[in-house]
Amino acid sequence: MQRFWFLTFDGLAAGAVYAAFALALVLIWRAARVVNFAQGAMAVATAYVGYAVVGATGSYWLGLAAAVLAGLALGALVERVLMRFVGPAGPLNQVIVALGLVLLVQAVLGMVFGNGYRPAPAPFDTDALTVGGVAALSPYDLWVLGAALTVVALLALLFTRTPVGLRMRAAAFAPEVSRLLGVSVGRMLTLGWALAAGVGALAGMLVVPTGLGLHPHAMDLVFVVAFTAAVVGGLDSPVGAVVGGLLVGLILSYVTGYLGPDTTPLAVLVLLLAVLLVRPGGLFSAARARHV
Repeated sequence: MQRFWFLTFDGLAAGAVYAAFALALVLIWRAARVVNFAQGAMAVATAYVGYAVVGATGSYWLGLAAAVLAGLALGALVERVLMRFVGPAGPLNQVIVALGLVLLVQAVLGMVFGNGYRPAPAPFDTDALTVGGVAALSPYDLWVLGAALTVVALLALLFTRTPVGLRMRAAAFAPEVSRLLGVSVGRMLTLGWALAAGVGALAGMLVVPTGLGLHPHAMDLVFVVAFTAAVVGGLDSPVGAVVGGLLVGLILSYVTGYLGPDTTPLAVLVLLLAVLLVRPGGLFSAARARHV
């Protein structure tokens, strides 16, 4: 029983990390109706900025703020310089450009910073707290989970309670109609990319201290798992991203603990296929009207 509780807490800790990153994928989907496959590489780039500030100032919080600001700027730049010119041509072109951007960003980071592993300090203790003789969540795990839930609450307020959020959703779902109603679709898309990259930068700063360290390919595997979490929860649901992240984290922990690490990719694939077959829009997808 102690092993079960240990795996549960370990899965929740990992799931909180996946949930934070899945939120960035959900945000860009809600704002621009595109999956940004360059999200991981962009998050690594902003994490380098953040930890450069941490090294210069000694403050993790200043580094976190610098990384988020760098993410906002990078997201706006990518939309203005690249995605704006390929968006109308079709979603597949956006995917191809995003994949090319991954290679470009990783190559530049490797040339500038090198491909070596760099340790990344955490702002809180990463040793797990003991509850009833069982290792539970660490203070840093609690910070990651709290940050993810806070971002979910803020995104919910943005998209449902503010005019800007409603304009962003309208620009994503019906750009032509939005233009007729006076909405600046271009600005809304730029804002959506900036916010998504900012959330991705926050997720990167949360993920890197968990043992991944800082190197150009630090987010590759995290992106794959977070993308699975976002699809499982529903690409249009911030709450679903968090639930999907925690669910995927628990499944990976249980499968690794009881069946071995070699079966974890198969377990994620089975979960993804099961959700897509039963509820293709994700567990938290909204019900759609049936047209006859």
